[in-house]
Amino acid sequence: MYTDEMAKAFRSLDHYAPKGFALQIEDSDHFITVRADEKQFMSLDDFNKRQAVDYMVRVKKAFEDNGAIVLIVRTGGEDA
Repeated sequence: MYTDEMAKAFRSLDHYAPKGFALQIEDSDHFITVRADEKQFMSLDDFNKRQAVDYMVRVKKAFEDNGAIVLIVRTGGEDA
């Protein structure tokens, strides 16, 4: 499911990611999972948290524009 076009779109959004925040992409058979680390997110200040959310929305939209169904999940929280 994860195509070259999706990879290019994802890389083109790197500059939106705040320093110290990264997303992991998992290719499933029928959808793309975008994983955000909760510890990374919570360590950001308020401005950068907003930037991180904007980045996640942009990534989701880029994948959807290329035909993917996208699931955004968090990892590393208290219930992990």
